[in-house]
Amino acid sequence: MQSTPKSMRMQLAICGRVNAGKSTLFNLIAGQESAITSPERGTTTDVVEKAMELRPLGAVCLLDTAGMDDDTVIGKKRRQKTLAAVDRADAVIMVLTPELWDETEIHLLQMANDRSIPIVPVINQYEKAASKEFSELVKSQCSSEPLIVNAAARNQRSLFLDQLTANLLDKLPESLTTPPFLKDLIPENSLVVLMTPIDSQAPKGRLIMPEVTAIRDALDGNAQVVIAKENAFPEIYSKLAVPPALAVCDSQVVHKLITTTDPAIPQTTFSILMSRLKGDICEFASGCAAIETIVPGDKILIAEACTHHAAENDIGKIQIPKLLEKKCGGKLDFTFFAGSDYPADLSQFKLIVHCGGCMLNRRAMLNRMRTARQAGVPVCNYGMCISACRGVISTVLSPFPDALKSYRDTLDNYKAKM
Repeated sequence: MQSTPKSMRMQLAICGRVNAGKSTLFNLIAGQESAITSPERGTTTDVVEKAMELRPLGAVCLLDTAGMDDDTVIGKKRRQKTLAAVDRADAVIMVLTPELWDETEIHLLQMANDRSIPIVPVINQYEKAASKEFSELVKSQCSSEPLIVNAAARNQRSLFLDQLTANLLDKLPESLTTPPFLKDLIPENSLVVLMTPIDSQAPKGRLIMPEVTAIRDALDGNAQVVIAKENAFPEIYSKLAVPPALAVCDSQVVHKLITTTDPAIPQTTFSILMSRLKGDICEFASGCAAIETIVPGDKILIAEACTHHAAENDIGKIQIPKLLEKKCGGKLDFTFFAGSDYPADLSQFKLIVHCGGCMLNRRAMLNRMRTARQAGVPVCNYGMCISACRGVISTVLSPFPDALKSYRDTLDNYKAKM
């Protein structure tokens, strides 16, 4: 369980005002002194993370954040880090001090509501007990019965964890945090074939996360898996005794899969499967239609969720720009942005092409998409962009009828305006 990637864990942000007992509660949940606690204001400076398992939720990542009302010299920067944690949180655990409810709590509640992130209110009765009136106020504001605990009392841990997990299970249905990867696309005892090139950017001795996820999800669906590199794929495919229920490939070799595989077999890419696991596949597909409208000179944002040492033929910095410029017939103005943030002004861009999001959890990707939507900028992901530029987007979206419809409907709207 400890080896589960952070991006695949449920993210729980512990937020509240300064000295509400956030770090103390963080340590209570973790069952160890993972965060520094002190009566001094502003003890927590950066976000502290702790990977653990919460039965029956499974793998989670706790995020201890700085106080929302931090008025120290670097308080603004600390609050920005807290906001970034909220942006990727599946749920916010709001730690409250008895009888204190003002603009700090209202602002945090509004932040969560704007992002459709559920709130779990926790009243920390460390120094004094909460009145019935305060508990009722919290319940009315948060639309949830507050949990009450003395975060410094270790003997309350077991009962509190039971209450916390029950609350989270109620507010986070499984479909929100663990959408299917591919097993819902295939019947039991069927065959899945994977074309998995091993290039210079693949981690030594390992497959990349989308490929590993595909294998595990297929096995969880009681399917059989055949894996081959692109150069060996045609021969192996020709030897299959039964037709596969699904064929999946890396986006960079999508043309090889389509020319090799029977067109009657559903085909897609790892990146498109990732667009559903991490974000909203229909919105990505709709954004992909904007590729048909770009013209030379347009500003395009290439967004990656992580930083890495780019290879000579890097997909984001080299391959996708070349494909887009070939598609529109001229030079484009590219901005490359890597890491956990977006540029401040997204409205300047005609299109955002986002990576698959291996290093992001689903909530963080959905919030990135929401930010782009608010700026009025369409967003697609790497794999969809490559497939659209190579003219095979309809084929690789065919296993997802709703996404294919979103793409075609948006494309028709663009054509109607031309």
